[in-house]
Amino acid sequence: MSYRIGSGVDFHQLEEGRDLWIGGVKIPHHKGAVGHSDADVLLHAICDAMLGALCLGDIGKHFPNTDDRFRNIDSKILLKETYALIAARGYEIVNIDSTVCLEEPKIMKHAPQMQEAIASILNIGQEDVSIKATTTETMGFAGREEGLFAYASILLKK
Repeated sequence: MSYRIGSGVDFHQLEEGRDLWIGGVKIPHHKGAVGHSDADVLLHAICDAMLGALCLGDIGKHFPNTDDRFRNIDSKILLKETYALIAARGYEIVNIDSTVCLEEPKIMKHAPQMQEAIASILNIGQEDVSIKATTTETMGFAGREEGLFAYASILLKK
């Protein structure tokens, strides 16, 4: 059996009056992420982890921010299309481990919904999707609530 490991990271600025999407779930908050798509940092990091595991480039290669087809697109669609690339090569996901870094809002109460959204798209169990959250202890752009970022690691098997 062939195993591949991938990692991904994504960053987005926060801005007043925008929707905040994390892990495929709309999170109530007065700020939201800025991006060409819905700017879901967690789903973007997971996409990059999948692509990286199979040396397929990154999310920008497959869904460029210069292409209007992807303007304001729901990142769950990007996740589904990325998963199709992995499945077409005969791979399936063993598990995902991820961390979202932001000062506010506190998101762990939404983690079960995020796990459900991600697992249903990727045909894995919710118990195979780890979502953690941390602050940066008020340091840096995330600590000043100017932005947020997410990391994801993935194990694939053929």
